[in-house]
Amino acid sequence: MPETPFVELRNISKYFAKVIANQDVSLEIRKGEVLALLGENGAGKSTIMKVLYGLYKADEGQILIDGETKIIRSPKDAMQLGIAMIQQHFALVQANTVTENIILGLVHGRYDIKHYDKIVADLAAQHGFDVDPTSIVGDLPVGIQQKVEILKALYQNAQLLIMDEPTAVLTPQESTVLMNFVQQNTSAGKAVVFITHKLREVMEVADRIIVMRDGRVVGDLRRNETNELELSKLMVGREIHERTYVEAVVTPNQAVGLELQNVSIRDPKDNVFQIKDISLQVHEGEILGIAGVSGNGQDALCNALSGYRRLTKGKILLGGQDISNTTVRERIRLGLGYVPSDRHRYSLIMPMKLTENMFLKRSYGTIWRKYALIDQKSLNAYTAEKIHAYDIKATGPDATAKSLSGGNQQKVVLAREVDLGKRVIVFDQPTRGLDLGAIDNIHRTILNEKKKGKTIILISTELSEIFGLSDRIAVIYRGEIVGIYKNHDLDTQKIGLLMAGYTPDTTSDQVLHEK
Repeated sequence: MPETPFVELRNISKYFAKVIANQDVSLEIRKGEVLALLGENGAGKSTIMKVLYGLYKADEGQILIDGETKIIRSPKDAMQLGIAMIQQHFALVQANTVTENIILGLVHGRYDIKHYDKIVADLAAQHGFDVDPTSIVGDLPVGIQQKVEILKALYQNAQLLIMDEPTAVLTPQESTVLMNFVQQNTSAGKAVVFITHKLREVMEVADRIIVMRDGRVVGDLRRNETNELELSKLMVGREIHERTYVEAVVTPNQAVGLELQNVSIRDPKDNVFQIKDISLQVHEGEILGIAGVSGNGQDALCNALSGYRRLTKGKILLGGQDISNTTVRERIRLGLGYVPSDRHRYSLIMPMKLTENMFLKRSYGTIWRKYALIDQKSLNAYTAEKIHAYDIKATGPDATAKSLSGGNQQKVVLAREVDLGKRVIVFDQPTRGLDLGAIDNIHRTILNEKKKGKTIILISTELSEIFGLSDRIAVIYRGEIVGIYKNHDLDTQKIGLLMAGYTPDTTSDQVLHEK
């Protein structure tokens, strides 16, 4: 007889109003295996695992643990059954220590914190995690915070660890450590579910791969019996090829489109520099990729470029013109487009129509003015044209932004900012949270704008995106540029070390020292 799976989900369906999140999903999770749950955003992979973890209640179907039907009403029920989940947004109390976070809810009454500090220290050492139990979680980098989440699961002796997009905030070195842990965990007879949309990670760590699309399971494959091309076709429903960088020809007389000279921004609240002495040049027809772990000054750099924040010192030159003290409106007029990282907060007004969102940053201009009124017919025609050109899935110009999927919302922002950015476009995390098909469309748009001779800054935490699109790569760490390199002068290991705060030794670029 075949071995009974540790977890079996049978015909699970989950609905949110009229939206089908999961429909008739059946899958098995076996002890001692890494199961990759692969799919685009909105495919239903996180939802099905939240049903298993007790965050959502299934509308149909049943859950079996070791062959017995179980009712999981809450994460507490799941944890008692040996199931733990690390979500994309960590569930940690920032003001508490590592130990306090790990024992939270598990220890009652008076206790000796030093006793538990030692238990946590021993657990961390056992798994090769360099974590100080007495550290305040809010002071730790995201890579260490993720280890704290893992230690919480290990402390509870979880037999199944569900990890939702676990490498999204990690450097390549931290990702390698995580992959090693995953393999050690399954070697000990435990199970890991790895939720991701990254094909490379799947092929690196998974034993078995379940592909989901539109809330359903469309594939259940062994890793050694498939490849990235087959998986991408299952995910998207069409063939997607990974983009590889093609060497650009930069002539000596190519004009500088954007220049930063010793640009700094200091936070007046704590007098700390958010970005410090950043100097760089980007030529017309060039993409400068800025790589770094989230929270290292990327937001402040975008604020400086867009005009949202005044500089503490330094200059910004657009086509040789000093724009350091100009307004946001003036920078738009001069041809600066900006795609922010958070489209909901900074790019779109969700209840407004697409026509109104297109109009937002040109409300002061004359392009759609007819006497003292808005030329609605012309604005509608323009919006309809962009919907067609960018393949935006919308009912028409009168559709609201909130009625669109995340990928289509991003296409609306792109359509507007590409038009506004006649000379320079700043892309900040342009594909964050998007699926493979939407990412492919956005990458094509960026490369097309480069061909038109525009100056492009691409800020991303995705190294595959940085390597695939950039002509040169600048690495940012704690608000400073620690190096600017031609694409392919760096490999993944070296750029990862730079992102973690190491700099090349002056005597040898093979040796890296901690900054």
